[in-house]
Amino acid sequence: SGETESQLLDLFDSLGANDQQMDYLTLYCSARDGWVTEDVDVASTVVNTTGGDPRDSHASIDMTVLLDHVLDAIPEPTVDVYADIDNEDDSVALQCDNFANDRFSLAAVTVGYDSYLGRTVTGRISSGSVSINDEVSILRRQDGQEDNDGSSLSERQSLEEKSNLNGIFVNRGISRVPLESQIAYAGDIVTLTGVPDSIRVGDTLTGGTDDTAIFRPLATPPLAPPTLCMEFGANDSPLAGTEGTEVTPTKIRSRLTAETDNNVTLNVETSKSDSDKTTVYARGELQLGILIEQMRREGFEMVISPPKIVTKIDESDGKTELEPFEEVTVDVDSEYAGYIVSALTGDRKGVLLEMHEDVDAKTRLRFEVPSRGLLGFPSEAASATRGSAVVNHLFLEDRKHVGPLGDGLEKGKLISSESGKATHYALASLSSRGTLFVEPGDIVYPGMIIGENAKAGDLEVNPVRAKATTNMRTQAKDEKTYLPPPKRMTVEELIGYMSPDEMIEVTPNTLRLRKAQLDPVERRKASRIKKQQQDSLRKK
Repeated sequence: SGETESQLLDLFDSLGANDQQMDYLTLYCSARDGWVTEDVDVASTVVNTTGGDPRDSHASIDMTVLLDHVLDAIPEPTVDVYADIDNEDDSVALQCDNFANDRFSLAAVTVGYDSYLGRTVTGRISSGSVSINDEVSILRRQDGQEDNDGSSLSERQSLEEKSNLNGIFVNRGISRVPLESQIAYAGDIVTLTGVPDSIRVGDTLTGGTDDTAIFRPLATPPLAPPTLCMEFGANDSPLAGTEGTEVTPTKIRSRLTAETDNNVTLNVETSKSDSDKTTVYARGELQLGILIEQMRREGFEMVISPPKIVTKIDESDGKTELEPFEEVTVDVDSEYAGYIVSALTGDRKGVLLEMHEDVDAKTRLRFEVPSRGLLGFPSEAASATRGSAVVNHLFLEDRKHVGPLGDGLEKGKLISSESGKATHYALASLSSRGTLFVEPGDIVYPGMIIGENAKAGDLEVNPVRAKATTNMRTQAKDEKTYLPPPKRMTVEELIGYMSPDEMIEVTPNTLRLRKAQLDPVERRKASRIKKQQQDSLRKK
């Protein structure tokens, strides 16, 4: 439709497409029915025709049309040639096969680890050729060198950590198979094994000697930095060790460190506040949620601190605190657009940039929001809009810290004051005070959060209280009580839901939310200190 064409043009424009890229060809097709055409009138006729194979009544609309246009519109891969580099400062892009003996280079797109083959790297060969047992080395990616083409002789970068390749693999469909010829040329997309262990995404893999290596790293886009961090530690609750098999801080840290072999966007380091805990830096709550879910299925038992946004200090003045901002795009039914705008521009400190309503009763909203304001928002939006909200967010830049978020984001909690099994009698009386997270028979302990308080502030309750047994008979003795089902949350939902003074207790069978301080006296002291700090910040 014309509206779709307009959205495509807007998308290309926002991505910075040039005039040549904006002059693209549009094909209308149906993968299910197996037809393709350039003519919108033919496409409309085929769609409105019922019964029979559309390819029988319309000539030249099979999938060969698409394949022919792929060959016509997409050029052959271009390569960099350094054969005469002493006389030329710039690399020359050619479409030929006369570069087998040229200098080898490959920009690392993905990095992984195989227990048998070692470190792996996947990317497209930009110049030269590579074969098994060739010596390779690393050129580190340099920030601010996006326009570098790898050919400048003005400043030669030193080669780091050399190794010999032990395998070359290519993808065939969804399978990765060894390359039969055992040699790959510029333009090929390959996976190399036996590369140096220290290689990172964005680094350049090149020859191991001055005669086979390029002089400077290839241009690669910068990686989005981590936006939040969480601390992982051994479980110290009264129920520690009852479900998991991997419970020590050393095993937890080793598992997290091993995760960085294949998940290069994670950073792991020892906590600065507690040497027994490990700090994990990631790009979002979903990435951390997937990692936590993997570990609990492997038998790990641990506690996880609330997420903290990664802030920086502005280098220009050395004082201004910067925090990450993200661009958020929400597609939602028009009747819920007001809720989305209110939720993101209120307590979450977002700014509405664009609002566009489509003809199909959908509204697209675009915001700029601090990353910490997005914690817990996707699940909250999904519940409030009955699943119609589609939320996408992308890191923008670090900006000046906008101050504390609104008080409306922090919920009051129902906290257990006793240990034991929760009873139906006690939970029935507590259900009117808020939303419960546990059901009869669940084991609770002092400091464990069993529900959300309907009013502001935390409330300590007794969920294990049993009905008194007496000889008295009353008319209401056998009266049935209704207990609503408990609210169960996933790891990602708990990460966005938890308050700064709480922790998630993760075991193979159970997810529990608890206070960091299980002792009620210590919690009251910490609460007073926090209130004093907030009051002092407001005065400033």
